[in-house]
Amino acid sequence: MSDEKPPVEICKGVNDLDKVVLRGLRGSSAEVYLYGCHVTSWKNNHDEELLFLSSKAIFKPPKAIRGGIPICFPQFGSHGNLEQHGFVRNRFWSIDSSPPPPTVSCNKAFVDLIFKPSEEDLKIWPYSYEFRLRITIGPGGDLMLTSRIKNTDGRPFSFTFAYRTYFSISDISEVRIEGLETLDYLDNLKSRERFTEQCDAITFESEVDRIYLETPTKIAILDHEKKQTFVLRKDGLPDAVVWNPWEKKAKSMMDFGDDEYKHMLCVEAAAIEKAITLKPGEEWKARMYLSVVPSCYRSGQLAPLRVLQG
Repeated sequence: MSDEKPPVEICKGVNDLDKVVLRGLRGSSAEVYLYGCHVTSWKNNHDEELLFLSSKAIFKPPKAIRGGIPICFPQFGSHGNLEQHGFVRNRFWSIDSSPPPPTVSCNKAFVDLIFKPSEEDLKIWPYSYEFRLRITIGPGGDLMLTSRIKNTDGRPFSFTFAYRTYFSISDISEVRIEGLETLDYLDNLKSRERFTEQCDAITFESEVDRIYLETPTKIAILDHEKKQTFVLRKDGLPDAVVWNPWEKKAKSMMDFGDDEYKHMLCVEAAAIEKAITLKPGEEWKARMYLSVVPSCYRSGQLAPLRVLQG
């Protein structure tokens, strides 16, 4: 008998919470918890973890899971009347019984999840909608998240959104981001004051919490020590959040290790500055596509230009 595991498997995870395991053709994988529709793991073909998940993450509702890819909706951050980053990240989602037609080939493993607000949710945010999310892992190990949000209410509503992706890195001092140079950003550490990025690449020496505006569809995150580059591609998401809590804030978070800030970096595909507005019956679609490639060298430095321009 073959011991080959299925490309899509529903099983139990931490604290007996339901999760879906997606398996690529060459050994890559992803894990998605139905609680929060939360991707908690993405591994390459060599079984190396690419996402950061805190060792102190709390897998117990109503606490959101620290790390992976939380979904921020209908509010990003604390800029509004709702709880931090909205509430779909700490609600239970369902397997979608009537998903959109597949647009992926048979070589890709995917799962469709759906969230519809409960009566209690409507008391918090009084609009009806359907939030569908397809998570796909390709044959080469690439990870894709596709969101569809449809207004099923009789009134228009507006929202902000982010895929809050925690990347696993060797050391924060060894990492830089390219693709955001010369852009304007809102600094959350300075009451969202607007600045223009002056550096050729973003590096890290202290806490960073910024919303970059009108960003390109492709961003590169270079890890010098691992000699690899994460490539983040996005559609329908004009903004990009960059966050690392650094030492002081890390120590203040109960679900985050004191030194874990050294090994994680959030780079988030988002729509924040200009809220998305949906009229009754309208649907909004956005996608994030993650891949990882070996870094090349030029004059002793990592050079992702061919990645960004390719």
